[in-house]
Amino acid sequence: MPPPPVGPEGPGQVPYGYPHAGYAGGAPVGWGGVPPLPSNGMGVASLVLGIIAAAAFCLWPVAIVLGVLAVIFGAIGRGKANRGEATNGGQALAGVICGAVGSALALTFGVIVLVT
Repeated sequence: MPPPPVGPEGPGQVPYGYPHAGYAGGAPVGWGGVPPLPSNGMGVASLVLGIIAAAAFCLWPVAIVLGVLAVIFGAIGRGKANRGEATNGGQALAGVICGAVGSALALTFGVIVLVT
């Protein structure tokens, strides 16, 4: 059965149970609603920079900078994970480790290149 036609004065009274302006997304206004998404960007950036630093240690000046950035971003990402703002604390820790290893390899390679 089709709904009744709409008159010139508008649709009339809103039927019971129909979502209206007092509700947003199915929850009454003022209630919690949807929780915010985790902020995982620092952990991801740390891991990516750490992997690049470890893989490209032959480009030692670049790898040292990338490794240091990976350690910094990883520390920030671990802090966010500890506060509950992010969900990838392990990924941030892996970025710190890869960044430290990449920086150490690049530093060692740079010393060898400069000494010989």
